Amino acid sequence: MRKALYNILLIFIFSFTISPLLGASSTTLSTENVEGKEVVAQDHQQHGDNQQEHTEEEAHHAPPGWTVIPFVVLLLMIATGPLFYEHFWHKNYPKVAVALAAMVVLYYLFVLHNTHGPVHALAEYVQFIALLASLYIASGGIMIDIDKKSTPIANVILLLVGAVISNLVGTTGASMLLIRPFIRLNKTRIKAYHIIFFIFIVSNVGGSLTPIGDPPLFLGFLKGVPFFWTLEHNLFPWIFALILLLVTFYVFDKRNKANYGLSDEEITYTNKIKLIGLRNFFWLAVVIGSVFLDPNVLDWVPAIEYDGQKFSFLREIIMFSVAFCSFKFANKNAIAGNEFSFEPIREVAFIFIGIFGTMMPALELVGGFAASPEGSKLISHNTLYWGTGMLSGFLDNAPTYINFLTAALASQGASINNITDVIAFARGGTFFDSVLDLKAISIAAVFFGALTYIGNGPNFMVKSIAEQIGIKMPSFFGYIIRFSIPFLLPLLLLVWLVFFAFV
Repeated sequence: MRKALYNILLIFIFSFTISPLLGASSTTLSTENVEGKEVVAQDHQQHGDNQQEHTEEEAHHAPPGWTVIPFVVLLLMIATGPLFYEHFWHKNYPKVAVALAAMVVLYYLFVLHNTHGPVHALAEYVQFIALLASLYIASGGIMIDIDKKSTPIANVILLLVGAVISNLVGTTGASMLLIRPFIRLNKTRIKAYHIIFFIFIVSNVGGSLTPIGDPPLFLGFLKGVPFFWTLEHNLFPWIFALILLLVTFYVFDKRNKANYGLSDEEITYTNKIKLIGLRNFFWLAVVIGSVFLDPNVLDWVPAIEYDGQKFSFLREIIMFSVAFCSFKFANKNAIAGNEFSFEPIREVAFIFIGIFGTMMPALELVGGFAASPEGSKLISHNTLYWGTGMLSGFLDNAPTYINFLTAALASQGASINNITDVIAFARGGTFFDSVLDLKAISIAAVFFGALTYIGNGPNFMVKSIAEQIGIKMPSFFGYIIRFSIPFLLPLLLLVWLVFFAFV
């Protein structure tokens, strides 16, 4: 266990050791506005001219189309490895992920001479894994024992509570805190759909109301989106989606008459809820508090400054320290009762090294087109919803959110690196249709993150925990075919029809 934790810490130390050594060259996007956007563009003409100059200077940094091949190969191996070459995959997935990421990163550095992409991918990965690792390990020391008989209503209540809690401790924190109690509650009738709907509700859709809730919303907050903007604008889609998901789950669970699963013995229930390891709630609070220590928001927070950019490190040091201390000083009964293992976070850490490293060309090519004269003509709240959404399911929703927000701002002559522009974009009245555009990006990034196992960080960890306990989970494609397409896609279509299509 300690070895796996040390591996995560070494990744963090290595990342920040090399980050100051890498240069960063800005890759900005040229734009041309259309119809209603043209009036707005006149007010930002000078800013747009500066963007165009940078674009011309950095045009040679754009990756060729074939550079997305390592990303496609990685996705295919994630999908097919557990099915067709399970032994090889489980033994070698760290080497495969790191090797494919290294291919793309080295091409960026030594062929494209583009250090901007790798530096930002590195910073985003460190932020990502620091938050996930600290929440995973801290919550692993909290055992919630629900000694009640599993019923559809009890499950619906637990999922609804998880959705609300997701906005307070993040989808990762809520998922890690509740997935084991949810499995224990249903131990005599557990099936794959229990875990899938947990991913849909707690690990994704639930965290739509605050920047703490889901990583893409947190990145938006860091860029300047007001803290309570998500609560104000995402509340009704959140309620609508949760009602549909919970009703669908209830119908499934009502039909589950089986009395088998992880345990088939006769059980006498006390109807009590017991908490073990309360001290780890303190560590969770430290992680949540440290989320706000961003040098781009608070000037007094120390940072690594390079090429005019501030890279956070204090927040990540705190989070990794919490990961270490929360395990070292955890209640051993809670650790044992949760059957805690470092393997799920180890798997996420290596798989997402590959994803963050290889998806740079895909994100850059998509974002570049979206902000080009041709692409900007296609930008609307409808295309932003489906574009952000579909890519969030396969490219990780946090960087996808930032990429499409960047394109939406650039299409109107604004910059995501200008906090005044972002605030004005969120508040509306300055940019054309901007509030609806941001709402479409925000909802799509969070909701579509449930589309695949890799759309959002908690998804993969929940799957891994379930499999370690002994639950047979669907494969990558099985998840999509059996659950995402028949249940999630119709929901996402209804959300679009109700809140975006006819606005």
